Amino acid sequence: MKVLVTGGAGYIGSVAVDALLAAGHEVAVLDNFYQGHRSAVNPAAEFFEADLADAEAVRRVLAASSPDSIMHFAAYTLVGESVEDPFKYLGESVQNAINLISAAVDHGVKRFIFSSTANLFDEPERMPIPAENKIVPGSPYGESKFFVERILHWTHRTKGLRYACLRYFNAAGCTETKGEDHDPETHLIPLVIEVALGQRPLIKIFGDDYPTPDGTCVRDYIHVADLASAHVLALEALQEREVLHYNLGNGNGFSVREVVDTVREVSGREIAAEVASRRPGDPAILIADSTRIREELGWTPKYPDLRSIVQSAWDWHLAHPDGYGD
Repeated sequence: MKVLVTGGAGYIGSVAVDALLAAGHEVAVLDNFYQGHRSAVNPAAEFFEADLADAEAVRRVLAASSPDSIMHFAAYTLVGESVEDPFKYLGESVQNAINLISAAVDHGVKRFIFSSTANLFDEPERMPIPAENKIVPGSPYGESKFFVERILHWTHRTKGLRYACLRYFNAAGCTETKGEDHDPETHLIPLVIEVALGQRPLIKIFGDDYPTPDGTCVRDYIHVADLASAHVLALEALQEREVLHYNLGNGNGFSVREVVDTVREVSGREIAAEVASRRPGDPAILIADSTRIREELGWTPKYPDLRSIVQSAWDWHLAHPDGYGD
């Protein structure tokens, strides 16, 4: 297949590009480098620098690349920022997706894989959280993802576009060649690694009085390569299936203190940590139930334990202390 990957210069998108190429697909990448890096783009992929906000530019890219499928990673992704600036998410992110989906329909794209989020589930009915859990978004960011899921629903109903919505829990880890390099960095594992590398003085633990075994928040960390493999499986499944919704996680929860302790163990370095006040809106526990994708597509994470995820991240950051350097 010929797959257009939006955000293919970013953290998850660049790993997905590598996975698609390894599976024998042709790949084109669309990115504006808002959070991506030119050196993260696999040289075997066709590349287009463009912004999804420019509807005509999007149509030019689709005309030039002629994909039959799209993987859509490019979006604003910061929960806190979405609370401060909701219209950036409820407006710009959603409109950018409309620009892409509309152009996809007009250019005959048959399959669409959407990068969604566990932030759809602010009020889980049970834990671990299954894909069929009632959707109650936890922020304007989560709401923007739900809007796009609904747009895809109606595009399928009215235009026949096949689609998959993949709801990530906490993406983590690195491959040998691709790593996590955000500005600003907000994810726990790379932040703790920055302390181990001497790039920040300490890590703040936001709350130690949650109803969890050690009092700190528990999250489900899923390796970025396992996320990418799920995208490839979903893409291939859409040749037979029309609509897919999956939660992606390991099904295991690890606390903030466990993450800090694991980075200490893997790095062999001291890591200063201090407890700070809880952040508003942080639930105590978030763990995915990925039974549906495991049973239907045979997806099995290769990195189910926290140590292997942290080890992969440490190896990449140790080799690339300045990230991609661009």
